[in-house]
Amino acid sequence: MYRNYATFLLYNVEHFHHVVDNMKPEDVGLSGELQFFQPSNEVKSDPRVTYTTIYQCDNFSLCIFFLPATGVIPLHNHPGMTVFSKLLLGAMHIKSYDWVDPVDSDSSVQSSPLRLAKLKADRVFTAPCDTSVLYPTTGGNIHAFTAITPCAVLDVLGPPYSNDDGRDCSYYKDHPYAASTEVETTVNMEEADRYGWLEEIELPENSKMDGIEYLGPQIIEPS
Repeated sequence: MYRNYATFLLYNVEHFHHVVDNMKPEDVGLSGELQFFQPSNEVKSDPRVTYTTIYQCDNFSLCIFFLPATGVIPLHNHPGMTVFSKLLLGAMHIKSYDWVDPVDSDSSVQSSPLRLAKLKADRVFTAPCDTSVLYPTTGGNIHAFTAITPCAVLDVLGPPYSNDDGRDCSYYKDHPYAASTEVETTVNMEEADRYGWLEEIELPENSKMDGIEYLGPQIIEPS
């Protein structure tokens, strides 16, 4: 049945949004009773994020990310992709941006290591909550997760990451808007807190994730 979801990704975002909104932890074999999600778990000094792939095809991928308390997935993008992201369990801080200008709109922006982005979200989300939809250029396509409690996040990405097709994941560090005057902009200083400068970085060594086997309900493909 999940193979047909590619149709929703391409032609019926609203319908697919509703489908993801109605998904519960139990649908993917999770429960708040599992030891991982217990608040009594010791907070580690170097929390490791793990992920599992439920399903992947050429049109989309369906994954779950597990973040222990204080675990972080740094700012990263989803180039040319539509993403449905749903917090299934836990509480996490989400910060997200969209680019202000297209990548080739101004040579002065291209020559700078910093690129202007507009802040779309900067707050704590607690499950159960609505699904976030990230479009290629709107909705907070560049986002970061910081776990307040142990969390599980369901992500549906269409199409999935693919280096061969120009959909590689890039990572960023954000700087306050007022911290740089390298590039001239027309942002009103009264709205400066709604903007930031993003600098592309290598994936931090302590942010690498481990893949684990998916042990929840299996995907049944149509014959």
